Amino acid sequence: MAYLDPETSKRLVPIGRFMGEKFTGAHWNELGFLTGSDGLVQGHGRLLRSLSFGDDDYPEACLAVLGSIVRNDPANLKIVEDYIADTFEEVGRNVSTKPGIGTTIRFTPSVFEVPVEPLDSKMIAVMMPFGPGFTPIYETIKRACSDTNWFYARRADDIWEHATVIQDVFSLIFRSHAVICDYTGRNPNVFYEAGIAHTLGKTVIPITQSAADVPFDVSHHRYLSYHPNGEGLATLGQKLTDRLIALDPVNAAYF
Repeated sequence: MAYLDPETSKRLVPIGRFMGEKFTGAHWNELGFLTGSDGLVQGHGRLLRSLSFGDDDYPEACLAVLGSIVRNDPANLKIVEDYIADTFEEVGRNVSTKPGIGTTIRFTPSVFEVPVEPLDSKMIAVMMPFGPGFTPIYETIKRACSDTNWFYARRADDIWEHATVIQDVFSLIFRSHAVICDYTGRNPNVFYEAGIAHTLGKTVIPITQSAADVPFDVSHHRYLSYHPNGEGLATLGQKLTDRLIALDPVNAAYF
């Protein structure tokens, strides 16, 4: 029986909870046949019995059986995820800042892993070039967030959760309520990150020291210009605070 690594275990916990809330006996039987685990499903002492009687240990049994299915064959995890996604229309987290607007899409990224951590209605992700020259700007952004008495700022170098920086960046954007992007210097990484944020439906707040650094393709989005001196940063901080207060944290995208 295969060992469940920590990352796989983290993926299984929310799936097990979902099963405990949504799965019927028919769902378990279908999934059992799809994964070659019908004997495991039928033979478990509590799973279908606790479901039929509405017993409190049903969610616990769901996670136990799910773990056994994946231990028997790690490839079964993908089968389970695909089955849930195809069977339940509501499955998946709406990560957009403004959920429920227009047509929605479900995607499976090939470059990133979808974070298992919950979304954070208080977190503002900050995408900007690294370097000492941008330290005062980041400090200004952090103060602006703090001044709202709700939001706080995080940048990729504030965390180290994954082996690759881009996974930390994606996780930061994915879990955030909104994203501040500094276009100063036309840093290609920042534009890549802004594209991720737009695709995920996040509110993006562009800032820049020069209008010349805002490419034509994104120039139709309103941005905040600032000067990197004391007076300019004070003005930027106030404008960012006002913009952030205008965001409604009650509508943060939680599933």
